[in-house]
Amino acid sequence: MGDASILRPNSLAHIVFRTRDLPRMLDFWATFLGAERVFENEFIAFLRYDQEHHRVAIIQEQDTGSCVPTAAGLHHVAFSYPSLRALLRAHQERKRLQIVPGWCVNHGPTTSIYYKDPDGNAIETQVDNFDTIEEANAFMTSDEFRQNPIGTDINPEELLRQLCSGICESALKRRVEIGGRESVPAGV
Repeated sequence: MGDASILRPNSLAHIVFRTRDLPRMLDFWATFLGAERVFENEFIAFLRYDQEHHRVAIIQEQDTGSCVPTAAGLHHVAFSYPSLRALLRAHQERKRLQIVPGWCVNHGPTTSIYYKDPDGNAIETQVDNFDTIEEANAFMTSDEFRQNPIGTDINPEELLRQLCSGICESALKRRVEIGGRESVPAGV
């Protein structure tokens, strides 16, 4: 669980990306998040999409190389939505802007849609599938999760169709069990 003698932070404040192409990354992230450009110049930019002064920063460094998919490091960043309807609406809005996901999955604790930014950084958009942390924790210690900690692939368009037909969110967020699964699809 961690060292209880260490004072824990109260939240994650922001993420910072390095890039060789600041304008391209800035346009992508501002569009992807519907974010306000708080500050930008020729080598750094700050974006905000909520009450925080900035949540994403992007630094241009000319010696930045291409993303190496097999390199150790951060796998992805994740952004939460308050409801399945909101997650699917954001997906539809991005799709209209030709921002398409690489993977859509119900992990169990979350329903998630994954994207890549222009530099190849993975981005997860998600909604919590349980109403309480206790329910999520119980699922994450269950035999179903132990057998399949990755999840079951989903189709966002089909989920939206079902949601619009009147099926409740809680039923659509319930993971369909498919048996064992031990790896994330390549390229995610």
